[in-house]
Amino acid sequence: MNWILRHPTAVLILAIVLLVVGLLGVGVYVVIRPRKIVARAQANLPAEGFDHQPFAALLGRFVAASGEVDYAAWHADPSSRDELERYLANLAAASPKNAPERFPEASERLAYYLNAYNACVIVGVLRHWPLKTVHEVVGPAELKAGFGFFARLQFNLGGEWMSLHHLEQGLIRVEYTDPRVHFLLNCASTSCPPIRPELPSGPDLEDRLATAAREFVNDPRQVRIDVAEKRVRVSSIFVWYEADFLAELKRRGLPPAEQTLIRYLKDLAAPPLAEQLGKARAEGYVVEAIDYDWSLNGS
Repeated sequence: MNWILRHPTAVLILAIVLLVVGLLGVGVYVVIRPRKIVARAQANLPAEGFDHQPFAALLGRFVAASGEVDYAAWHADPSSRDELERYLANLAAASPKNAPERFPEASERLAYYLNAYNACVIVGVLRHWPLKTVHEVVGPAELKAGFGFFARLQFNLGGEWMSLHHLEQGLIRVEYTDPRVHFLLNCASTSCPPIRPELPSGPDLEDRLATAAREFVNDPRQVRIDVAEKRVRVSSIFVWYEADFLAELKRRGLPPAEQTLIRYLKDLAAPPLAEQLGKARAEGYVVEAIDYDWSLNGS
């Protein structure tokens, strides 16, 4: 107490500092506080396992062969929105974490999270409809483009609230090291891998992963060769997650010299792209990311 009386100026400065820190803390919380997306329906789980068919049926109704989603028609159909909300409620009721007996195989667990990601993205779009891009979903302040949609919105998966960012980066990429998951995750944007009505499920997951990887690599919008400039232009996904693709080549036992992004692409490419990639690797072409198109993947 005597010290306080002898140093009133220091006490005042300390009080001001604490006040400023407190106000900054409140401000940061206001900016980054999560917004929980609660299912507007009751769960209706099967006696065993987990049923993804209701979501598959909705995709079959509103997703074109090209992968474009008719969000406007989906939003305009209350019964279809309700069906999606019931699927969201089922995701909240059971997951591989809180109900492992429903997901005995690793493929079933991964399929759950892949389908959950895509379903939650669509819920996020429909809850904020109309949109031209998911970047329009913003918080009080955007720390980074997409923060409001991918980091602030949180969804309940088996009783655990998580953002889309955490679901992809902190769970799927950490617990399931197959880089082909990137070809089945759809972020409601034009440059994303297309979402398909044929959902990845336990028994069919390997085939879906393989097919999605081949389709994506052989899509000229995602991988193309510029011979004149000696460049391989690729989807930004290959650049953002290059470590995942190179780690897969290492797991296969390829020597370090073969652990390159062009080698990964070549293994999935069909002729004549495979031959072009072989030439690009031999001649030291530069790999360059194609600008990502965040416009909505809507028809």
